[in-house]
Amino acid sequence: MPRLILVLGDQLSDNLSALREAREGDVVVMAEVMDEASYVRHHPKKIAFVFAAMRKFANHLRGKGLTVAYTRLDDPENSQKIGGELIRRASEFDATEVIATEPGEWRLINILTYLPIKVHQRPDDRFFASHAEFENWAEGRKELRMEWFYRDMRRKTGLLMDGDRPAGGRWNFDHDNRKPARPDLLRQKPPEFEPDAVTAGVLDLVAARFPDNFGDLRPFRYATDRPGALKALRHFIDHALDEFGPYQDAMLLEDPHLNHSILSPYLNAGLLSPHEVCAAAATAHADGKVRLNSAEGFIRQILGWREYMRGIYFLEGPDYTGRNALDHRRKLPWMYWGGETRMACMKAAIGQTRRLAYAHHIQRLMITGNFALLAGIDPAQVHEWYLSVYIDAYEWVEAPNTIGMSQFADGGIVGSKPYVSSGNYINKMSDYCGSCAYSVSVRTGETACPFNLLYWDFLIRHRDRFETNPRMSRIYGNWDRMDADKRRAIRADAAAFLRRMSDGTVV
Repeated sequence: MPRLILVLGDQLSDNLSALREAREGDVVVMAEVMDEASYVRHHPKKIAFVFAAMRKFANHLRGKGLTVAYTRLDDPENSQKIGGELIRRASEFDATEVIATEPGEWRLINILTYLPIKVHQRPDDRFFASHAEFENWAEGRKELRMEWFYRDMRRKTGLLMDGDRPAGGRWNFDHDNRKPARPDLLRQKPPEFEPDAVTAGVLDLVAARFPDNFGDLRPFRYATDRPGALKALRHFIDHALDEFGPYQDAMLLEDPHLNHSILSPYLNAGLLSPHEVCAAAATAHADGKVRLNSAEGFIRQILGWREYMRGIYFLEGPDYTGRNALDHRRKLPWMYWGGETRMACMKAAIGQTRRLAYAHHIQRLMITGNFALLAGIDPAQVHEWYLSVYIDAYEWVEAPNTIGMSQFADGGIVGSKPYVSSGNYINKMSDYCGSCAYSVSVRTGETACPFNLLYWDFLIRHRDRFETNPRMSRIYGNWDRMDADKRRAIRADAAAFLRRMSDGTVV
């Protein structure tokens, strides 16, 4: 009797645990369903990327001799639900059980758990750390700091290690990786991929079915198969990784990619494995092609943060996305969905997101995330926005980055302090401020940078929580030494700004 082998849109890997169990007569089930395409208002580029990659992966599996039952979004028999398609295919092929790799989202795990057909959920072992390994690491610790987890992962994998010691004598080269960038016409851009017939057909489908979703569908330049993803990886290693480290936190109006890899869509969909990506970076350093601080900074993003985020998501459980430790309740401003704003940095980051379905980690953390935190935006709405607008967003990785790292809504599980800054940081790391309607050097009044006003307002609103934090006590001392009239003006100007924003005024 055949079994169904479920492959989801972010599980496009030959080495998938469910696929490894496939035997003669089994049927691989893949389905484009509206439930998954619309549970949040995904960027149309993301929908197109996933559907095109799924179709090509299905063809790849057929080429390996596997039987694939593939449901397209516009199939009139499509139930538009993953569970519905499994039940339909079970009836069609007289199957009584499903082999699945555990999804990366509690919502889907629950769907598979409670289906009226037996579903065996296998561990997703495409990661460096299993759930049990992370749980064992976390057990008994008062603080779950990524840095300590990352060091253990380095020891486990041997990546950038000299015996028992880290290469270069240091675990972390962040201090070397905070340089602002300048425009450079010789900086190589990531490769662009012209849509082939499969991708073009998907683009037409997405244009017809999701015409009102936030984001530009075309031009579409992402790879949608493993050969393209491997080409993108090789380009990054050969042309961008060496200078990734120094400039990884930099932002430029006319250069949205800088030296970033743009590999996260392919990693998170399964077209690349984290093992091969980290190995490629480590080899490039060993061969003398890439400086250590760049190789380490990049590997830390994957071996450290990516694995740590997944660990936190599954450790904390399904209620994690609903946490709101700071009790922030303000609605997400319309500017996040493309509404007008006078803030050049927000306009740049959101505009780039709209065009590319991509922004790098500092744009997400220190521009859009920083503003949301300072302004007291409801973290659930912030979470939904990040999950909606980025091509690489899947809840297991997006939620801890947003709820934990960006919004401090988990109360400090991910970060020991909130990631907040005034306009000074943005000015230092970008060229945004020079074209802004506000002045980054002005602290009060209508022309004052909103980040300056909101930074202090946030800190004072939450003084009881953060004043005793050893990493923040000096900041409060600076506030207390400030002239009393200036302090009153800052709080009043911040309140006025937030009122205008909430009233729908362009800010």
